[in-house]
Amino acid sequence: MANIVSIEAESRLRAGKGAARATRRAGKVPGVIYGGHQEPNLIALDPRVVIRELHKGGWQSRVYELSTGGDVVRALIRGVQYHPVNDTPQHVDFQRLAPGERIRVSVPVHFENDTVCPGLKRGGVLNVVRHAVEVMCDPDHLPEQFSADLAALDFNDNVRWHDLKGTEHARPTIEGDFVVATVVPPAKIELTAAEAAAAAAKAAPAKGKAPAKGGAKKG
Repeated sequence: MANIVSIEAESRLRAGKGAARATRRAGKVPGVIYGGHQEPNLIALDPRVVIRELHKGGWQSRVYELSTGGDVVRALIRGVQYHPVNDTPQHVDFQRLAPGERIRVSVPVHFENDTVCPGLKRGGVLNVVRHAVEVMCDPDHLPEQFSADLAALDFNDNVRWHDLKGTEHARPTIEGDFVVATVVPPAKIELTAAEAAAAAAKAAPAKGKAPAKGGAKKG
């Protein structure tokens, strides 16, 4: 079952930049709820609630129940506009969820057991190819995150789509068993090997020639 967060919202009567500025002057964050084969709803939100949710991980795949004057709408946050100077949220776009209609959503990947991962304990680095995976799923079974277990991974081992946990009700938009992350050996090991090979080649005498001796005497 999807993780659902309830938010109280106020209805706005007027659209446009002027109305949005007036909402912000009143201490609220303007927003809109669109989609679901219905007309858009204009809303105003408490900025503290908006900031709280945006600071949480995985808000892109979290379901919100927006209460406006007795009406409750389930929706996802699809876009946030920020102030160019102080980075505060200026506008929030919500997509209304229609019952039975599959949606496209980006689900974050959480990596577990990194402290016992053999490759990482030996100095390797986790190269994350996809911090989130885009999937199609039913709103009632929307995963808040996928989990990847690193406990058995050594150098050059991969985490692939089939390794992730929590994917039962999701279908990826990317075809095939794609790579999510790889344990990469430390650069110093590769550099040492390259240096050793270069040093051996430089030290080896040229084929068919004796090692060089001291310079010839002058007569």
